[in-house]
Amino acid sequence: MRAYDLILKKRNGLVLTSDEIEFLIAGYTDGRITEYQMAAFAMAVYFKGMTSPELAQFTSCMLHSGSVIDLSHLNVLKVDKHSTGGVGDKISLPLAPAVAACGVPVPMVSGRGLGHTGGTLDKLESIPGFRVDLDIPTYKRLVEDIGCCLIGQTGEVAPADKKLYALRDVTATVDCIPLIASSIMSKKLAEGIDALVLDVKVGSGAFMKKEEDARLLAKTMVGIGTHMNKKVVARLTSMEQPLGVKVGNSLEVLESLDVLSGGGPEDVVQLTVELGAEMLLAGDKASNMDEAREKLSEVLQNGKALAKFAQIIEAQHGDPKVIDDRGLLPLSSKTTVFTASQTGYLSAVNTEKVGVASMLLGGGRQKASDAVDPSVGLEIHARLGDAITAGQPIATVYHQEKGLDECLEVLKSAFTIDEQPISAPPLFIDRVDENSL
Repeated sequence: MRAYDLILKKRNGLVLTSDEIEFLIAGYTDGRITEYQMAAFAMAVYFKGMTSPELAQFTSCMLHSGSVIDLSHLNVLKVDKHSTGGVGDKISLPLAPAVAACGVPVPMVSGRGLGHTGGTLDKLESIPGFRVDLDIPTYKRLVEDIGCCLIGQTGEVAPADKKLYALRDVTATVDCIPLIASSIMSKKLAEGIDALVLDVKVGSGAFMKKEEDARLLAKTMVGIGTHMNKKVVARLTSMEQPLGVKVGNSLEVLESLDVLSGGGPEDVVQLTVELGAEMLLAGDKASNMDEAREKLSEVLQNGKALAKFAQIIEAQHGDPKVIDDRGLLPLSSKTTVFTASQTGYLSAVNTEKVGVASMLLGGGRQKASDAVDPSVGLEIHARLGDAITAGQPIATVYHQEKGLDECLEVLKSAFTIDEQPISAPPLFIDRVDENSL
C-alpha cells in the first residue's frame, strides 16, 4: 500500500477502505507519510469529500492515534460540550460547573484562542494560578472527585489530529467540513465521554458565516457520533453579535462569575441554561428539557454552581478567593471609550471585527506562538436593534496602549448604524440530532 495510490484514489472521488484509512493515519502519525503527501490528501478531501463510513473511520483512526481516556469506572454518563467558536463565547466557564453541580460529570479538553475567537484555556488562565496543563491521571481523579476538570489537549490525545490541524492551517484546508468535523470529534471522543452537546455558531463572528454550512457541519458531527455509538446533539446558535457584553479574557471570567452568581447578560444565561439542559438530558439527569432547564436555573440562582466553580479553581491550583474578590483578576485601568458617529439604530455588527479589535490589543493571537494579555478587551454597550444617539458610548476599550489605534480603527467599521429600526436575530436557530440525519 502506498500513500500515492490513496491520494490518487481520493482525488478521483473514490471511497477508501477502512484498512487504507488506517494505513494513512498511522503512517502520518509515525512519519512514514510525509507532510506534503498529507497536504495533497487533505486538498483531495476538500474537493471530493468523504462518505459517512469513511469519515467515521477517519475520525476513529485519529482518535486512536494516541491515548483514549477511560472513565468507564465512573458508573454514570459523562457529557461534554463543544463550541465551534465565536466572540465573547465564554459559555464553558459557567456551563461546566453548573452541569457538574447537577450531578453530570463534565470531562472537558479545551483549546486556546486563535485569530478573532477566544479560547477557554486563555480565559481560565486569567485566574491567578489556574493550571490547564494537568496530566491525565490528575484529570481522571478530578472528574471522579469533583465532577469536572478543564484541561488543554496533551500530546497523548489524538496526536494525528494535532499534526493535521497545523498542516491544514498552512495549506488552505481549514474550512473543509469533513476535516473540521473529524478534528473536533477525534479530540472530544478521546476525553472519555458518553455524550456530547455541540454549539455550532453561525453568523458574522463565526467560522461558518452561512446557516446551510453550519447545518452541514452539525449534521456531519452528529453523524460521526452516531456511527461511533455516542449520543451527540447539536444546537445552531447565532453569532451575529458578540455573546454577552464582555470580550477579552479576564473580562469574560468576570461575566461568567456574574452568571454563576445568578445574574449576567440575558443571552449568556439563556445559552448556558439551554446547552446545560441538553447535557442533563444526555446524562439521564432529567426526563425532559423543561425539567432540565429548571434544574440548571436553580443551581445558578442558589449558589451551587458558583461553589462548584470555586472547587474547580482550587483543584486546578487557582486562587478561589477570586470568587469574592474579583479585583484579583488582571484588568487594565487604562480605558478609552469608542462612541457612535451618527444617530439611528444599530442594524449590523461585524462580530469578527470586534474579535479582531480585541486581538489587536493583545487579547488574542495572530499566530499560535503569540502571548495573550488577560487584562485587555472590550465591553460592548449596544445591541442589535438599539436606538443610538451620536456621541453615545458603543464600547469601552480596556488596553495597555499597545494596538489601541488599530483597535479603534477596526471598530469604526464593525458597527453599522442606519435610519431604519431592525429586530435582533433569534439566538437559537436549529437543533440537530440523530433523527435529523
